[in-house]
Amino acid sequence: MNYSLTKNDVNLSYPSQQNNAVNLRKATHLDKKLVSEILVSAFLPLTEENSINLVVKQDQKRAGRMQVLMEYLFERALLFGEVYISDNEKACILLKFPHLEKITFRTILLDVKMAFNCIGIERICSVIKRQRIAHKNYPKEEHIRPVILGVKRESDGKGTAVRLMIKVRNKFKNNQLPVIIDAASISNAQMYQKFGFKIIKKEESLGFPIYFLRLN
Repeated sequence: MNYSLTKNDVNLSYPSQQNNAVNLRKATHLDKKLVSEILVSAFLPLTEENSINLVVKQDQKRAGRMQVLMEYLFERALLFGEVYISDNEKACILLKFPHLEKITFRTILLDVKMAFNCIGIERICSVIKRQRIAHKNYPKEEHIRPVILGVKRESDGKGTAVRLMIKVRNKFKNNQLPVIIDAASISNAQMYQKFGFKIIKKEESLGFPIYFLRLN
């Protein structure tokens, strides 16, 4: 499943040189709880229409369902990509390499758990529609896909997300594979444009915009 790379609002200006000292470390299975906590902290307060709220059933169990989603995304990223955490453990980014994805017994179990514990049967059709739109707009060629980026709420607006994106951009800017992302707000799309991404498509059929951007 694909999800918009959205997150808390951030200061779109570049951080000063003296504050640009964020480092990344590659996550392991031991970081599952930390990563899910960062992502839930970032997305739980957001109530507007976006890809996360499209997937998560909106009821009194929303927080728990969102926890299931973030753990699911973490597991899939470790299986078919990479997860990076900022050195201050306040931000993380999940990447996947779609050309490495395959269906296994483990992925089937993860999908079933997601369907029953997060999405809810009545929302399956909307999520499938989102998947089809994403599949149509992502290239068939091999590429790197950032899945989700999150910053703990208390660190929002302090430049952590920007510094994290700079590190990720620098890591992959000379890579032969293109980096393709999608964003569910114009502010996020504008932020990614600051890092060299270019908008290649805008999709609005879900009731909210999805911007597809490319680097390389």
